[in-house]
Amino acid sequence: MPASGAWQPGDPEGRRRWATVFADSPLCLEAGATLGPVTVAYETWGTLRPDGSNAVLVLHALTGDSHLAGPVEAGHPSPGWWEAIVAPGGALDPADWFVVCPNVLGGCQGTTGPASLATGGRRYASAWPTLTIRDQVAVEVALADFLGIDRWAAVVGGSMGGMRVLEWAVGAPERLERAVVVACGPVATAEQIAWCAVQAQAIRLDPGFAGGDYYDAPPGAGPARGMGTARRIGHITYRCEPELDARFGHDAQDGEAPLAGGRFAVESYLDHQALKLAARFDANSYLSLSRAMDLHDVGRDRGGVAAALARVTAKVTVAGVDSDRLYPLRLQEQLAAALPGGPPLQIITSAAGHDGFLVEADQVDKVVAGALQW
Repeated sequence: MPASGAWQPGDPEGRRRWATVFADSPLCLEAGATLGPVTVAYETWGTLRPDGSNAVLVLHALTGDSHLAGPVEAGHPSPGWWEAIVAPGGALDPADWFVVCPNVLGGCQGTTGPASLATGGRRYASAWPTLTIRDQVAVEVALADFLGIDRWAAVVGGSMGGMRVLEWAVGAPERLERAVVVACGPVATAEQIAWCAVQAQAIRLDPGFAGGDYYDAPPGAGPARGMGTARRIGHITYRCEPELDARFGHDAQDGEAPLAGGRFAVESYLDHQALKLAARFDANSYLSLSRAMDLHDVGRDRGGVAAALARVTAKVTVAGVDSDRLYPLRLQEQLAAALPGGPPLQIITSAAGHDGFLVEADQVDKVVAGALQW
């Protein structure tokens, strides 16, 4: 396995398009560093109307990327993560909407991140700066300018993508008409930060991590073990206990247990998830994006969450997953209550926990379609 699953120049581009932003003046990050120029990898579907009125921005979660819809192909090791929504008859039917999905700043699928080359031809690696959700949205605003889109008809996202939707609505209220926020809250909770801290420690303690400077390591010598452990921990929080028990518990396995040194089915399942992520993702990106989620707080330097949400002028639809234990429904209830004038909280019914916002595509499609009609 290579030391990093990051996309690199020279790899197949797939459906990616490219924008360069902050070339003349660097981006000033919230934590104090500067960054630029920034390359943004993005994909589009549909055709932009001359008046720009049908533009929709869709924002991916932690380990997602710009491949919102489309098959596995050269350059795209995974199928589109909301395929049914950006399809004929879907809420974001390309016949009606111009849909844009960028890879996030700090990611590893084409947009500038830790695996990218910095000035001087060396990778950022351990020198990659601390990012916030707000920094990521600043790059997405610059992408909108690059594309000539003054105002989005809607900005849509779940989990980390939902955090960025909130930042758009609070920080650039004049740039969007509607917002769809799924499976997140207005500020990171202590438990969410704790889960990320344990995953980060697993990566950093892997000798192959080498303090973040592992990109020149030979195959098999990178931080794949630490990444795998982090993914196993994270994946448990993404699903829910009843689902895991129904699929992998003793009753589901006919009472058989690995008394002779075998493995429980749930162990094999977690191993599979770990190997998949280590093959297509980058450890430094995982750390950077997780830390940005830890720092998520729409009320920071804005007088608190309530004052920040009072800035919102977009029509906001909030949705949550009823079995989500990582971003429990109470967070979406609080958020919806703090945004007066919006529709009632939309509840996605799922046995898949937090991952329900990805698994229950038909229900999410209805949420997005309803938001676009409001």
